[in-house]
Amino acid sequence: MATTIPVIITNTNILVYDRSNDEFKAFTLPGIYTQPNIPFYHSYAKKIAESQHYVKEFIKSIHSGRLSKNVLAIVVPDDTSALEQIFINEFFLHSGACKAVAQITMGQTLSKDIEAYISISKSSRNVVMQYVRNNEIHACRYYDTNEYDIEQIKEDAKRLHIDIEYEKTPIFINNFNLNMDDFFEMGEIITPKQFMDKIADIDVEKIYTMNNKQYKKITFANNNGEVIFYEEKQE
Repeated sequence: MATTIPVIITNTNILVYDRSNDEFKAFTLPGIYTQPNIPFYHSYAKKIAESQHYVKEFIKSIHSGRLSKNVLAIVVPDDTSALEQIFINEFFLHSGACKAVAQITMGQTLSKDIEAYISISKSSRNVVMQYVRNNEIHACRYYDTNEYDIEQIKEDAKRLHIDIEYEKTPIFINNFNLNMDDFFEMGEIITPKQFMDKIADIDVEKIYTMNNKQYKKITFANNNGEVIFYEEKQE
């Protein structure tokens, strides 16, 4: 039976969930130098084999079972680009630490019970506002993290999607990085502990077969999730 391992890509490191201790453990790679506005994991590409080896050994030290049974449920910052999503998936998939990976943004994890909501977060590059409905991102807007107008964001939140104009939509402020003080009055604050508790409940479930590949989805405590991005290592 496959073992789902929740993984969070933060602004500075990788957090891997340790079920035996009910906590996330941080992985950092020594000798990696970061650049402004560029996620730290870009530097892994310079030493790809070495980086993958250390990630594999780190996960192995936490999860002692067969690595070939692991499925990594990877939660990424809301401004992760399509190319970055591909790199992250390929990096873990070919590290030897798992048999498959699934990926979802932080904003899509903020509520298990509310069908539609707005999420606001801040990465090292952008402030990101998403309209999430039934676990899917229906609209998204980005603002430079060093140059944004809070009043403009408040106004944009009223018109982010046509649905919002006709129904009251809750706003969740993801304060996982403890950098959202400017937005506290806009909505409900999700603390770091609340956020990690939500991620710890992630599971990955098989849903259908397409082109002879098994696709999976991320689910939250028996609630239905949506396919975000999936790859499985071919034997």
